[in-house]
Amino acid sequence: MRFFTTISFALAASPALGSAVGNLGFALGTKNSDGSCKAQQDYEDDFDAIAAASGSKLVRGYAASDCNCAQYILPAAKAKGAKVILGVWPDTDESFDLDKQALQNYATKFTDQVYAVTVGSETLYRGNFTAAELLDKMDEVRSILPNTKIGTADSWNKYADGTADDMIKGKPDILLVNAFGYWQAQPIDNATHTYFDDMMQAFTHIQSVAGSTSSIELWNGETGWPTDGGTDYGAAKAGTANAKTYWQQAVCPMIDWGFNVFYFEAMDEPWKPDSVGDNGSAQDEKHWGAMTAARAVKFSLKC
Repeated sequence: MRFFTTISFALAASPALGSAVGNLGFALGTKNSDGSCKAQQDYEDDFDAIAAASGSKLVRGYAASDCNCAQYILPAAKAKGAKVILGVWPDTDESFDLDKQALQNYATKFTDQVYAVTVGSETLYRGNFTAAELLDKMDEVRSILPNTKIGTADSWNKYADGTADDMIKGKPDILLVNAFGYWQAQPIDNATHTYFDDMMQAFTHIQSVAGSTSSIELWNGETGWPTDGGTDYGAAKAGTANAKTYWQQAVCPMIDWGFNVFYFEAMDEPWKPDSVGDNGSAQDEKHWGAMTAARAVKFSLKC
């Protein structure tokens, strides 16, 4: 099992917020259950629910300008003693410019609440940029927030197969690696093995290219499992019982071993339309939350 042969190599780069174990964060959407944009109080309520359920005070987003996210989430984070990884969506010139403007207008005023900024989310996976082009985008964002950690988030295989090498050589401050046993169509009894193996392939390759186990801060940027109401993906069966098992057997051990993990996602997003998966079938995106849209916990989020 690749995980146990490589764990000692990767552990050195893991702890980021000063704890002996790894750190837990949650992906957090910008919209309420009815599709309306969240206001500051909504984010404050989100932070309260996440902290009460898990102890976590860190969330990540995907586009700082979406629903005026940066404008409202950053003062909410300040009020609740939380931190945020803001996202920049560079895939179109319009979204890139809007997100950069949001950083300029709001993130520069709440630098203590901005843990990092990720430029792009799986943009290498989608083939929208080369690694060198993505690095240039990251440098543009760095000029706005020169004292903030700047990086990106992408699928584990785009790190492991060398696609991201030119970007890694540019020494970003932080990289988020997304890995899901579910999206590899694994049954729950093999999903943990697959997740660990994918993460280690990505982490060890990044560290090999960087020439260091500590120069780039590494996180698992997304992992999770759809709950009741979600759709299956091959042998990966949606359901709250399986999501609970994945949490207990995959997420918590990674954190206990000193790795940093973002769970996808904090709350259900019932406003989301179905998407089409790699197998061509419609995929429900509404039931991935560790909590319901009303912030009710589906299973224990204590590790």
